Amino acid sequence: MATDNNGFQIVGPKQISAPVLSEQTKHRLPSVSFAILGMIVLGCLLANVTATKDPSYMDLMNYTKAPNREFLFGTDNLGRDIFSCIWYGGRISLSVGVIATVISTVLAILYGSVSGLASDMVDTIMMRGAEIVLTIPSILLVIFIQAVLGEPTTLSIAFVIGITSWCSIAKVVRTEVRQLRKSEYIVASKCMGGSFFHILIRHLGPNFISAIMFMVVMNMRSAIVTESTLSFMGMGLPLEVISWGSLLSLSDKALMTKAWWIIMIPGLFLIVVLFCLTNIGNWLRTSVSQKESNL
Repeated sequence: MATDNNGFQIVGPKQISAPVLSEQTKHRLPSVSFAILGMIVLGCLLANVTATKDPSYMDLMNYTKAPNREFLFGTDNLGRDIFSCIWYGGRISLSVGVIATVISTVLAILYGSVSGLASDMVDTIMMRGAEIVLTIPSILLVIFIQAVLGEPTTLSIAFVIGITSWCSIAKVVRTEVRQLRKSEYIVASKCMGGSFFHILIRHLGPNFISAIMFMVVMNMRSAIVTESTLSFMGMGLPLEVISWGSLLSLSDKALMTKAWWIIMIPGLFLIVVLFCLTNIGNWLRTSVSQKESNL
């Protein structure tokens, strides 16, 4: 038993309070993920410096060479230096992810904002249309639209992925806009003749952008995966366009020759980038949830 400051005896086992975690402990910045992703992005941007050989050069005298001093990551079935291909290929894969994400985010914000500000009937029709698109597997949509456009290029792949991956973000934007549209500053801006884009950029955007950042980062991850999947299936970028996906498209021949480095090294870079993006996305989602709970 223990005695408190007033002389009363406390009966029963002493309660041990759980340690209070600081805000920094509960919500720690994923510094490692930011650092690793930053180094990979920087290495791809400076590929002219980081690459040791011409990535398109086919050294048929040294094809399928295991990693060694001359070829740090080995060579593939075409004799290309994988180390150089990683950095130049990363440019393409990351570019597809960024361009597709910008396209999908812009479409989602415009579609979701129009739906959120529209009448109930128009809003219902627009949301049913987005839900219909969501029911179709995105990879099938990408393959179909790309087949209509013709020979795949970096821009066409990014464009197709972008216009097929906006629906989920649009639904979130619509929900946020529906909650904000009757706010006093929104009504005042309309009364003063503010245009749709003025209201969107000055008033709506700053209020819902934090709510969709997690989905934006996840869309970038999905775009990189989709490009790699299409190239792996032989329906994406042609083999001469070096990307992480096109490097993985040689996996069947690599397995036959037991050249594990052709599959493992590009796959490892791809997995590390996706893991870093996932960590950053989860951190952004936790930040928004914590900010909302403190309001």
